[in-house]
Amino acid sequence: MLDREGYRPNVGIVLLNSHNEVFWGKRVGQHSWQFPQGGIQHGESPEQAMFRELHEEVGLLPEHVQIVGRTRDWLRYDVPEEFLRRQNTNRVHRASYRGQKQIWFLLRLVGLDSDIHLRASEHPEFDAWRWQPYWIQLDSVIDFKREVYQLALSELARFLARGMHLHQLAWGTPLDMLKAIYPQNDDQHN
Repeated sequence: MLDREGYRPNVGIVLLNSHNEVFWGKRVGQHSWQFPQGGIQHGESPEQAMFRELHEEVGLLPEHVQIVGRTRDWLRYDVPEEFLRRQNTNRVHRASYRGQKQIWFLLRLVGLDSDIHLRASEHPEFDAWRWQPYWIQLDSVIDFKREVYQLALSELARFLARGMHLHQLAWGTPLDMLKAIYPQNDDQHN
C-alpha cells in the first residue's frame, strides 16, 4: 500500500528502559543494528501496527510497555535505486515506490528484560539485542535511514526532558533539548 507520492506507511519504535537507554536490535544474519519498525497493514491505525510489530519483532505485549509519545507527523526516507534493484526485480513497483513514511513511537518498558523474545514470530527480524544510550551513534544504521533516525530521536527527546535536571542529561545532548528544559528566563540552572 503506497501513498500518492510513492511512500509506504510504516511505524518505528524507540523502546526505553528505566535508565532511558534504547533497545537496539541486530538484524538477522547482518552486522547492522536498528530500532523495531514495520509496515502498516490495510485497515490498521499506526498504534495498532506499532503493537503488532512490537510483538512480532521483540515479543512484547501492550501490557509490557507504556506509550510515552509519538512524532507529530510522518517522517520520510527514500530508498536508493541501487538498493531497490537488489531487493525487487519488478520494474513497475520500482518506478512507483520511493521509500517509507513513518510515525515513530516512544515506549517505556514497564515489564522485564526477560519479557523480550526475539523469536516471537516465524520470521525473526533480530538475532541479538542490547540497551544503548539514547543519543546512540547511528553509524551502524544503513546510511539512507540515518537522517530519519536522527529526526525521530530529536523529536521524541521532548518527552524525555519532562522532569529531568541538567545533571541527568548525557554529554552531547542537543542544545534544543536543553532550551526546552531550561527556558532563558529560568535561572535555576545557573
